Amino acid sequence: MTALDGIGSFASPRVRDVKSYGVTVVGHDRPGIVADVTGALAELGGNIEDSSMTLLRGHFAWTLVVALDSSVEDVEAVLAPLRAADLRLAAVELPNEADQVAPPTHWLSVHGTDRPGIVSAVAREVADVGGNITDLTTRLSGALYIVLADVFLPASADVATLQERLAVVAIELGVDVNLRVADDDDVEWEHPAEELS
Repeated sequence: MTALDGIGSFASPRVRDVKSYGVTVVGHDRPGIVADVTGALAELGGNIEDSSMTLLRGHFAWTLVVALDSSVEDVEAVLAPLRAADLRLAAVELPNEADQVAPPTHWLSVHGTDRPGIVSAVAREVADVGGNITDLTTRLSGALYIVLADVFLPASADVATLQERLAVVAIELGVDVNLRVADDDDVEWEHPAEELS
């Protein structure tokens, strides 16, 4: 079996001293970027453990967490031939952390006329009560700006206070802000991403 087995996953077995690397790929979109990057990482026996890719206004943006028994210099070297004026790639070694990520406790959405500071304002209120934004999507459609986020609030977080602060932010920015408990059984809002479709 080859190192690359299927899209976005590798079948090579884990070895000792495997390190985790964060790899970012940003640039003008074109066919073959995913194939080229995964092919280069396969040369080192890489295992893509997590990744997220999207197109942002015609720009390709991809972040990967890759397990490799190689140095960061090796990773940079294998990616070097793929670099171009319109395609930037970078790799950084990541510290070992727990694999488990707490699922979101709440979903946050913002809708309104586009203006600077929307994301920073709502994110600051979440952070101030000890909350963590684990997934974030924003989109500008004409004059309408949409923010959708998965939020983890610890048991110690004062949700009522957060709701009050977000209401103040909504008035100040002239937008609608909605924070609600994440519920897989809620048929009216199965997931924030549905609003972007």
